[in-house]
Amino acid sequence: MISMKRIFCGLALCAALQANAQQRPNIIVFLVDDMGWQDTAEPFWTQATPLNKRYRTPNMQRLARQGMKFTNAYATPVCTPTRVSLMTGMNVARHQVTNWTNYQLDKRSDGPDSTLTPPAWNLNGLSPVPGIPNTVYATPLPKLLAEAGYHTIHCGKAHYASSGTPGADPLAMGYAVNIAGHAAGHPASYLPEKQYGAASKTHGVPGLEEFYNTEVFLTEALTRKAIAAVEGNRASGKPFFLYMAHYAVHVPLEADKRFCQYYLDQGLSAQEAKYASLIEGMDKSLGDLVDYLQREGMAENTAVIFMSDNGGLSLSPPRTPPAHTQNLPLKAGKGSVNEGGIREPMIVSWPAVVKPGTVAAQPVIIEDFFTSILDMAGVRNATMAQQVDGKSFLPILKNSMLQTQDRLLVWHYPHRWTQGEGPGLHFYSAARKGRWKLIYDQRKQQLHLYDLETDIGEEKDVAAQQPGITRQLAKELTQYLQERNVTMPIIKSTGRPVEWPAAL
Repeated sequence: MISMKRIFCGLALCAALQANAQQRPNIIVFLVDDMGWQDTAEPFWTQATPLNKRYRTPNMQRLARQGMKFTNAYATPVCTPTRVSLMTGMNVARHQVTNWTNYQLDKRSDGPDSTLTPPAWNLNGLSPVPGIPNTVYATPLPKLLAEAGYHTIHCGKAHYASSGTPGADPLAMGYAVNIAGHAAGHPASYLPEKQYGAASKTHGVPGLEEFYNTEVFLTEALTRKAIAAVEGNRASGKPFFLYMAHYAVHVPLEADKRFCQYYLDQGLSAQEAKYASLIEGMDKSLGDLVDYLQREGMAENTAVIFMSDNGGLSLSPPRTPPAHTQNLPLKAGKGSVNEGGIREPMIVSWPAVVKPGTVAAQPVIIEDFFTSILDMAGVRNATMAQQVDGKSFLPILKNSMLQTQDRLLVWHYPHRWTQGEGPGLHFYSAARKGRWKLIYDQRKQQLHLYDLETDIGEEKDVAAQQPGITRQLAKELTQYLQERNVTMPIIKSTGRPVEWPAAL
């Protein structure tokens, strides 16, 4: 017969566990696709610019007032590498998913090049199980959070891996709920009258049949489903992790009718107005989520992390209309290791921890999200398959003035991006340490150095004027790449690999 003392002890333990679960923060990662650093009314520089004045993003502005704005936040030049780094804590040089994954298994997404042959890379993306060809095996963030007692929700774009591999399914990655996520990197359509592209076998957005032929734009449909999923978890008492990964603002450019006319009336072109309407629809989604948290009394202990996966698509491919956005004063855009391709808008709101209206200038990079989120959730000494490169920015959230040691941030893009011929698009590595940024042009085997404190637009190459800094950064970049077993592209004319930066 079970004693009453044992029953009371058991009840007390359950109560303690439930109280601990409720004290841990809810966490939302709000990731936007292809949103540039300037595609917002909230400036992430020392001043507002005409581009900031183009857009209406009141909810980004509200989030910045409530929390901390990061002015030196970085992703990778293209989408899948960013998402794999976020989910694994690995730098792109370590996981070697160095380009976006194709929907089709084993199909390359990089274009052929007349000069260089790209190295082998993990073209099938991330896998949560070992032994899948051309993937990186790692323990994903949602799996670790689920093991720690979080209710894990994926909503929107996944694009972790090619179709036919385990990583293409968010449920295999450790999410308890998957809303509309699969292998595709963009939607066939945002429009309910087109059923979100359901006719496309590869890029139709799955699982949203209830909204077909309504007035509900894709961004709004995902927001409603995400809020419903969070609400459905309330009774469990578990903290939740919501990965709100919008398909917006990736092409195809389709007008969100709720907002488009305003931008046409402001004199924007049809393409620019469509893009701006996607931005405002995304911002409304952010506002709807924050309003829900406040209405239900969850805002105080919910961390909302806003980020974009790469720079804005500012470079037009050949034979297409002009670009619909730009990143000035930053150079270039999506697909480039220049600042326009990798510097992103980032905000963290967490009222229980973060002082309102603060600004953090410390450089952070996308693999830091993995480590930081585990730190926020109180997950210590987790067992995982991979070695992690990311550093926690939780200490910065607690003190925006924290003095941090300059660290080496690294980007590696040994591919020909299939769009455009702009700067930094094909076969580049880069490193930033403090104010200095080194770019290695693998095709020309040349080093370029920029002082980002005085030249955020990377207009003045000072490699010749600063040979010591150039050599030191080239040495550190080389060591970083070699320690992660990176292989360099092959020069077609000689059959030899491109030199390491330090050898120049």
